[in-house]
Amino acid sequence: MSTSRRDFIKTASVAAGTVAISSALPSWISDVEMAEAAVAAAVDKNALADIALSTARKLGVTYADIRINRYRTESISTREKQVQNVSRSQNFGFGVRVLFKGTWGFASSREVTPEEVRRITRQAVDIARANSVYQRKRITMVPAPKVAATWKSGFEKDPFEVAIDDKIQFLLNLNERALKTNGVSFVNSSMGFVNEQKFYASTDGSRIDQYIIRANPNFNVTAVNRANGDFQSRNSLGGPQGLGYEYMEKYPWMAEAERAGEEAVAKLKAKPIEPGKYDLVLHPSHLWLTIHESVGHPTELDRSLWWEADYAGTSFLTRDKIGKLQFASKMVNFVADRTQPGALATVGYDDEGVPGQRWHLVKNGLFVDWQTTRDLALMSPRKKSYGCLHADSWGSISFPRMPNVSLQPSAGNTTMDDLVAGVEKGILIYGDGSYSIDQQRYNFQFGGQTFWEIKNGKVGGMVRDVAYQSRTTDFWNSCDGLGGQASYEIGGSFNDGKGEPGQSNAVSHGCPVARFRQVNVLNTAAK
Repeated sequence: MSTSRRDFIKTASVAAGTVAISSALPSWISDVEMAEAAVAAAVDKNALADIALSTARKLGVTYADIRINRYRTESISTREKQVQNVSRSQNFGFGVRVLFKGTWGFASSREVTPEEVRRITRQAVDIARANSVYQRKRITMVPAPKVAATWKSGFEKDPFEVAIDDKIQFLLNLNERALKTNGVSFVNSSMGFVNEQKFYASTDGSRIDQYIIRANPNFNVTAVNRANGDFQSRNSLGGPQGLGYEYMEKYPWMAEAERAGEEAVAKLKAKPIEPGKYDLVLHPSHLWLTIHESVGHPTELDRSLWWEADYAGTSFLTRDKIGKLQFASKMVNFVADRTQPGALATVGYDDEGVPGQRWHLVKNGLFVDWQTTRDLALMSPRKKSYGCLHADSWGSISFPRMPNVSLQPSAGNTTMDDLVAGVEKGILIYGDGSYSIDQQRYNFQFGGQTFWEIKNGKVGGMVRDVAYQSRTTDFWNSCDGLGGQASYEIGGSFNDGKGEPGQSNAVSHGCPVARFRQVNVLNTAAK
């Protein structure tokens, strides 16, 4: 995950620029929201679904679905003692997907009326019919159960019901805590929230309503040595979560902001790392990103088939390796999970009515399974869809997207101190940083936020300019220590990009603290 490549969540600002804290602000934003909500509430989604599906059947399709979705986003950003931006947006529309002669067709519209639903359904069929002339391999879908359900994600406090003034004051207080440390020059903080209200109906007979909330808080603290022009930053370690506003209230954001200020200043004086081989002890706030890039993406079946190549490449995990490749050491288990509490890719059902599930991708170090959808399932060993279809909008066609992919903790009570105690010469790394990985997800390099020297089983002083490089299978096979459940944390990306044209997906990766032996470490500042 990289901000330059993935941070492109689609929002339309209704308020921009510097905004003063005022009682008038929430009222006029709420008026806009109320007007849009009234339009969405007036729509009879089941009646519109009947129109779309009956029209599609009459036109000879073998399968059709309709998604009628409302999306709400909110973003607030501050810098030191100022508010930089407050924005809210929402959109409402529908998309129809059809399968005609083994070929997909899709069309969408923001005009949610019976007449438009008929027109768009015909258009989707026309597109599929035209494409079917050139389709070389016909699509076949595995069956899915008929579902009638309503599902809501596991949040406690809806962030869209919390006053904007309260959110602004929270961020300004956070900035103040970071600025307490002498030498801190800049602080940027933000919080963003997304609400997906999704309705799905298909010719299989399913009708599903889902209400999903996700939270994305973030801050960055920068310290400057004005004598030599050096500057160092420390980003927040608490990442996005599939939670509501309670995340802002329960996570120790203020204490972390103060610690971040101290560590940003300390990085200015930290000694440069000496390149060489080191044992690594990786905190979950760092390791989630390595999992995302080296495990999550290569186990996407469409990448392995080379059906997805334009956006971030394919995968070295070709189908002949399933059940044969020792991907990692035998203690390593990676589980894909669309049901994990608090995770970003957790849903009740995917975009073709398949329920959220949990399954192994890597079991006892062996590569055993893929991420699949109903039209990829027949090319996987178990011929089963794991519910990995998703679209980022009613106006986007659904396609395979990553579920939550997590490294399982050890069965015991192993702590970070236990893992550090077994290291003679090593580095402890917190937080995600810059990274690079090749187009088949095999050769990589990762940085971080803070780096601490380990000598003779003890954590010592801070070091800087650290990045490690390895090959995916070499790296995961070098893992010889995992923390227990108490060390397990969830990290993730709010904006994981894929596809052409690009779409954005939110996904989490949980893991315990973990130890890796004799990994090559670079000095990133060396000339």
